[in-house]
Amino acid sequence: MRIRTATTISTATRTAMADPHALLRLLQLASPALPIGAFNFSQGLEYAIDEAWIRTEQDAGEWILGVAGHAMVTLDLPMLLRLHAAWEAGDPALARRLSAELVASRESAELRAEERHLGQSLAKVLSGLGLESAADWQRNPDASHAALFALAAVDAGAGARDTAIAFLWAWAENQVIAAVKLLPLGQSAGQRVLESIRARIPALVDEAAARSDEDIGACAPLAVMASAWHETQYTRLFRS
Repeated sequence: MRIRTATTISTATRTAMADPHALLRLLQLASPALPIGAFNFSQGLEYAIDEAWIRTEQDAGEWILGVAGHAMVTLDLPMLLRLHAAWEAGDPALARRLSAELVASRESAELRAEERHLGQSLAKVLSGLGLESAADWQRNPDASHAALFALAAVDAGAGARDTAIAFLWAWAENQVIAAVKLLPLGQSAGQRVLESIRARIPALVDEAAARSDEDIGACAPLAVMASAWHETQYTRLFRS
């Protein structure tokens, strides 16, 4: 059996591969090691678990996929894709307007605070890495995670669909990590939940890309109420 090495990979195959610079940037943006404090937030998941709405591995998977389908696909990802297009077109004014709309769409004080924190923190990281256009966002109250994520992706040459896939993966992984800490789930159970979500991500991104401007908006009322009630929860591990 012939072992394929780097020297035997065809030119066509190399051409089809993703740009390594863009791919590595997306991996960096999606990494739990990125110092923006995403691990501090559960987006209402902590309250749902405290109230025993979520008790099992299956419950956790259904909750996360439900929020993905009724909030991420209908609001966050369509806005991310439009932000990507704005940055690609060299239109920072449009990017700022879209980011402000995304922040304003957060229904609870905790979710708005989280959005601003992640956006401003990512701006600080990117500015420190030499992306000068991120510097002005560090104290901008309309800074959103999606806006800065899209900015970094465009700067690296990452395509819109790959950017959306990485963004949704990062969100899903953070939700699963929170569930593993809170239920608790074992690490293997957490990976099974994440695997069930991973298999759906490409289709969810395609669904988000097909949404018109008039169809953008979240509809996950129980998750929103959990976030609002979490503000007064007696004991908390997470900030949302």
